[in-house]
Amino acid sequence: MKGAYLLDLERREDHRGFFARSWCMKEFEDHGLNSQFVQINVGFSVKKGTLRGMHYQIEPYQEVKVVRCTMGAIYDVIVDLRRNSPTYKQWIGFELTSENRRMIYVPEGFAHGYQTLKDNTEIYYPTSQFFASEFAHGNRYNDPSFGIKWPVPVECISESDRSWPDFVD
Repeated sequence: MKGAYLLDLERREDHRGFFARSWCMKEFEDHGLNSQFVQINVGFSVKKGTLRGMHYQIEPYQEVKVVRCTMGAIYDVIVDLRRNSPTYKQWIGFELTSENRRMIYVPEGFAHGYQTLKDNTEIYYPTSQFFASEFAHGNRYNDPSFGIKWPVPVECISESDRSWPDFVD
């Protein structure tokens, strides 16, 4: 989807292990990506099958996120909500794990959610905007408008995430 990227670390390996940058302002800017982050969030889920999402903020607080799983594993999903996009209302998902160290760059105008694939899973993600509760929105994880296929049964979800409304064009 245009504007969304799966990011792999460029590892410099030797007998000790490896070193890599997970973020570099200059590299992000050289690729036309937003590099201005104002907040860093950490999410921890105790139970496999925990689902969080599908969240987004509306203007003027639309945000970029760069999501990485630092412990355990998640199935990370984004939905394109940009009305003029050729991938409008389409979704894509990726497995992010502490082992593969992949990250997903979630651009403005996308809903984001994830499901834990292991117990005791943690994610870490900077955002380009401060959280503004009055601009926070979401859609249900099982909204028929998107048809997201989650890899494991939903074992744990908040009442607010279960209660998001159906998507309306």
